[in-house]
Amino acid sequence: MALIEQNVLVTTKYGKCPSFAACPDAPGAFPGIILYMDAPGFREELCNMARRIAKHGYFCLLPDMYYRLGTCRFDIPRRNDPMSGVIKAAMNSLTNADVADDTAGYIAWLDAQDKVQPGALGCVGHCMSGCYITTVSARFPTRMMAAASLYGVNIVTDKEDSPHQLVDKIKGELYYGFAETDPSVPPHVIPALTAALKKAGTKHTLEVLPGTQHGYCFAERPSYNPVASEHSWAKIFDLWERNLKRQ
Repeated sequence: MALIEQNVLVTTKYGKCPSFAACPDAPGAFPGIILYMDAPGFREELCNMARRIAKHGYFCLLPDMYYRLGTCRFDIPRRNDPMSGVIKAAMNSLTNADVADDTAGYIAWLDAQDKVQPGALGCVGHCMSGCYITTVSARFPTRMMAAASLYGVNIVTDKEDSPHQLVDKIKGELYYGFAETDPSVPPHVIPALTAALKKAGTKHTLEVLPGTQHGYCFAERPSYNPVASEHSWAKIFDLWERNLKRQ
């Protein structure tokens, strides 16, 4: 499928957020999807994910969430301890409130595009953004109707704005795919999140993928697990199909 691709500037209350957008080069409008990046930041690997989403009949927006810091680009194949320290600092510069505020700008930008179908939106977040897809689903309950988290971190914390405390506000459907081996997800997280989702009656699927490690969907990483990756992609596309295309 041919795609329309563009590099765009999305206006938020904090300034201009450089982003990548892709949608089918075909007549009509398509459901909007926001692809929230992982901690290593904006890169071609994520643009390829956006292209894959677009080829399934969606308008995908990939924001550079570190835009407040300037232009951050990490050469991941050369990752070492000093680079990891900078990545962690960039990751920790963001808050749930920041991302929710930015998402208001992302939604407004999507709403202004002729190729974006009005109404329900979807999103997906890897790693650091697992908590953010949960937060924005609660913050924009009538818009964010199908959200997915892959090996998400900081979903259950002891802070007042811990995402798992917000799930009772979510009206959409959620998918959580966790890795079997993930030092970033303490043992208490999955039981606490599961209990919160069940108590709230939030429609969801939560699964732990056997034999996987953190980052199992990234083909350019040693942890890549093609079987688990394709399983999660299938779950996500089914989630979006049900909630965004069958209205």
